[in-house]
Amino acid sequence: MPFQTTRCSLARCSTVPVAIAPAFRLFVFLGTSCVWGVACGWAEHPRVAAPADPHEVLGTQACVKCHASELEVWRKTPHAETFETLHRRPEAREIAERLGIRSIKYEGRCVACHYTQQADPSTGSITAIAGVSCESCHGAAKSWLDAHHDYGGPQITRQTESPSHRQARIDQSVALGMRNPDNVFLVAQSCYRCHTVGDEELVNVGGHHSGSLDFEFVAWSQGMVRHNFVRSDGKANRASPLPRLRVMFVAGLLADLESSLRAVATATEKATYGVTVAKRAARAAARLQSAAAKVDVPLLDTATEVSQGIALRLGNGSELTAAADRLSELGYQFAEQSDGSELAPLDPYLPSPDSWK
Repeated sequence: MPFQTTRCSLARCSTVPVAIAPAFRLFVFLGTSCVWGVACGWAEHPRVAAPADPHEVLGTQACVKCHASELEVWRKTPHAETFETLHRRPEAREIAERLGIRSIKYEGRCVACHYTQQADPSTGSITAIAGVSCESCHGAAKSWLDAHHDYGGPQITRQTESPSHRQARIDQSVALGMRNPDNVFLVAQSCYRCHTVGDEELVNVGGHHSGSLDFEFVAWSQGMVRHNFVRSDGKANRASPLPRLRVMFVAGLLADLESSLRAVATATEKATYGVTVAKRAARAAARLQSAAAKVDVPLLDTATEVSQGIALRLGNGSELTAAADRLSELGYQFAEQSDGSELAPLDPYLPSPDSWK
């Protein structure tokens, strides 16, 4: 079945009418009545990014003591500004009206990606306290904050902490729910959670776009939102070094495919949402396969095998979600194990600094 789909190399993509390869084919049937819903896999797996739990959110004031420089960068980004601007935008109001949403800032469909919510411990009421903030990306901090800033003793600082204690601290923080950038795949997942829309009605009825189709993890993380103070001298906001950029590039490919498969798993009809996210998944699979073919990394070969043979069709939610779950584990393992040296053949395909957003 021919579709308008996307033919990609790692360097560029172009939309052309082609038939999707049999190994990764999109089947979309009209009249299918199955309903999977957003709950079909988005937050059931241990390494799946999910909106921050308002009852676990502490707010940016919990971060500012150690991360004042990062907060200053954040305050100048659209992530922060959305708190004051999104609900005033005519296009946002139109989408809300189509869906019967009375409050953009306080109803779950919008806040899941555009806001950070916090529960009042005395009343249980939930309020939006910020736009896309620290805990939107790194996870609600209540359970992991103490472990995160325990450097090994009252007189020990982040600068004097031993390497072994630092690694143990990071491991414990991640185990408690932190999406620590020491593993770049966790951060890539947080990005793609919102930059790939996983809500069919929001797109088909509300008219919301189906995601940031030009989103690329390196380009979008190294521009205006970059806050790499910890990995430099604590003062300079430096770009990540080349080996880390390589790992980020591949982690982004893996996270893109994972989130796209989860999105396809929620589609219930042949309409804008289902067709768009299936094309995105096919494109993501092709890009990952192209990258894996250029390097000698068996784990990436395994990741491409996961996607091969999966039917991007309605009614296949269980298989698609299982594949996404497997990719999330492989992505985490890849980012844990890779130092970037084995990814040098991908250098020509990394976004150049002049393309960073």
